[in-house]
Amino acid sequence: MKAFTALTNTELRLLLRDPASMFFMTAFPLMLLVLKRGDSGAVPGYLAMIAAIGGMGALPGVIASYRERKVLKRLAVTPVTPVMLLGAQLVAQILAGLGGSVLLVGVSITLFDGEPPGNVLLLAAAYLLCAVMVCALGFVIAALVRNARGANLVGMLVMFPMIFLSGAAVPRKALPDSLRQIGDFLPLTPAVEALGHGWAGTAAVFPFMILAGIIVAGTATAAALFRWE
Repeated sequence: MKAFTALTNTELRLLLRDPASMFFMTAFPLMLLVLKRGDSGAVPGYLAMIAAIGGMGALPGVIASYRERKVLKRLAVTPVTPVMLLGAQLVAQILAGLGGSVLLVGVSITLFDGEPPGNVLLLAAAYLLCAVMVCALGFVIAALVRNARGANLVGMLVMFPMIFLSGAAVPRKALPDSLRQIGDFLPLTPAVEALGHGWAGTAAVFPFMILAGIIVAGTATAAALFRWE
């Protein structure tokens, strides 16, 4: 446990030193909130976006770079196993996203007099499921794309359309019917719905069940396809 904690701290520090990831997980959502004049109704979508940026935008490239540089292969003969490294990266991404999310919610409430979450525990559970779900998809991308540059590119190509079509960046009701229908089948859409219900303080079992199912399917797919070298 001590080794895993130390590894997680290292992964988190490395992530915090990445200016691009930190900009999109902290400053970018705040900029969107300002443009929306502090509309607290947009916050749940922005929380989903923060999680997606970490899980699908950053994580695939990091994991692919470890494979490309033979880090995972070398770890296989040490007490710090590759599985521990992947787990530490998962926790680091969730913690970094959580930090950006707390900042966003705090600014919404304190500077814009936004409504606070209706149910903090429900919102936290929704965010955790959302973060794990997008990280599971990130591991799938890292399993399919062998090099860091390609994994980064594919992750961005998957993430950016998803945040716009799922309601994370703009409300889905503002989209044309054809694009809204595409969004119905995207995994980030139930995440936005779950976060919205958590923010409103209303229970919604179905989005949570879908997120859990995507986590199981994504994890199983990544485990079947992933190669350490």
